[in-house]
Amino acid sequence: MATYNEIQNLPRLVEQICQQLPTADLLVVDDNSPDGTGRWCSEQQDLNSRFHVIHREGKLGLGSAILAEIAYAVEHRYDRLITLDADGSHLPRFLPSLLLAVDERHDVAIGSRYTSGGGIEGWSWRRRFMSRWVNRAARLLLGLKIRDSSGCYRCYRGELLDRLDLSRIRAGGFAVLEELLWHCQQLDASMVEVPIVFVDRTKGDSKLGLWEAVRSLAMLLRLGIRNHLRV
Repeated sequence: MATYNEIQNLPRLVEQICQQLPTADLLVVDDNSPDGTGRWCSEQQDLNSRFHVIHREGKLGLGSAILAEIAYAVEHRYDRLITLDADGSHLPRFLPSLLLAVDERHDVAIGSRYTSGGGIEGWSWRRRFMSRWVNRAARLLLGLKIRDSSGCYRCYRGELLDRLDLSRIRAGGFAVLEELLWHCQQLDASMVEVPIVFVDRTKGDSKLGLWEAVRSLAMLLRLGIRNHLRV
């Protein structure tokens, strides 16, 4: 999980994750949260050998945090890596389904709002419209078959992460999510969408705004050119 000012959500979320996956390790990448999130994580790390935290000096964003999580998983030889938002939008009750999908036969399981059985609660029509268009652009420009490529709730097989060349990732911010799937597709990874219900945060402030959506679309256009040129 990547965090910036999530002290209102993180303790309860960690408790719920441990209930669903009691033997899993937890990793938090915190961007020097001024609300005490990082301090709380350090306290948990001292109390629980399965809890780990990476402290970063400033607000570097979700994209680079996800790459840091992948690098950590590869370095420590984890069999599976699950990424999810720290604000409670990704309900832990779907964790076993994601893990099962990868354990059975897939390289990537994506918690999908836009596959049959998935859904969204609490979003305005503007945010729904923005999300739909980002995902349509990803399918058009990158040739992705996945309907929900902009969500962070995913499970990756460790062997696939070993094969990813993170130095080739060019996107920043939320667009890293789409580029990661594009690179997985280039490696002929088997990807499946698992339906989830996304619930908008009730505490704290969202990090996704109009500017971030515009930035993601601009980055998708650049990635689309790379996809066309196969570079």
